Amino acid sequence: MVGPSEDDVQLLGAVRIRELAAELNLRPTKQRGQNFVVDANTVRRIVALANVASDDVVLEVGPGLGSLTLGLLPKVQQVIAVEIDDVLAGALPKTISEQAPTLVNRLQIINADALQVNSLDQEPTALVANLPYNVSVPVLLHLLATFESITKVLVMVQSEVADRLAAPSGSRVYGIPSVKARWFGNVTRVGSVGTKVFWPQPRVDSGLICITRQPVITTQASREEVFAVVDAAFAQRRKTLRSTLASWAGSRELVDEILLEAGVDPALRGEALNVLDFANIAVAKKRRIRT
Repeated sequence: MVGPSEDDVQLLGAVRIRELAAELNLRPTKQRGQNFVVDANTVRRIVALANVASDDVVLEVGPGLGSLTLGLLPKVQQVIAVEIDDVLAGALPKTISEQAPTLVNRLQIINADALQVNSLDQEPTALVANLPYNVSVPVLLHLLATFESITKVLVMVQSEVADRLAAPSGSRVYGIPSVKARWFGNVTRVGSVGTKVFWPQPRVDSGLICITRQPVITTQASREEVFAVVDAAFAQRRKTLRSTLASWAGSRELVDEILLEAGVDPALRGEALNVLDFANIAVAKKRRIRT
């Protein structure tokens, strides 16, 4: 018996997207970062880059009218779509039943704020989403921290955010998102998406970010302890670590001792350090406290 395939799906195009929006009396809002993909080829490209398989349980945030959802359903075991908008969450089942009637049972919809989602009935193995621009980094980091079962990520974010996430240490745009994303795995920018494939069109291009989960670096410090160092180091990114970490450590003198033990030059700025450096600093502080 042959199961459902891509031939059972009608992807959404610009005309159908506008029809659905009109039926719902929907006006996309900037507040929720609502820009819907209206180009089927862009959907196919995102799904291909996500490298999902038939046994994957995909977590999708902000499915909107269902463009990417429809592209994912024939490829995976299950799509868990988290949608904060009550109207969109309520309308999605009908759209899927019309556009992909044989795949309805592969979709679970959760009407909630992704930042408040802390458990799911199934453990997701992948995160694939056109993330709302205004909360893209917090949502990404929250879900990676909450669901260790997620081993692969393909998200679309603002181009500038994509650059920051993928930036190497020493780069002008390297910062908090760059370091924290690398706590979870290898981060790569894998493409760009122009404004014309969205409705309404955003003012800036988008970027595609791939994260492959790797074992968390071996350290005696917790994620929260390491991230506290990162936040402090970049609070005033033009200043040296000796200055930026003073409050975090308790004093400038103690900062010098901690950084010396961690093998980090106090005259450096946060942008010069990688995630392992920050972990070593967190561990050095723990040792100082114990002694």
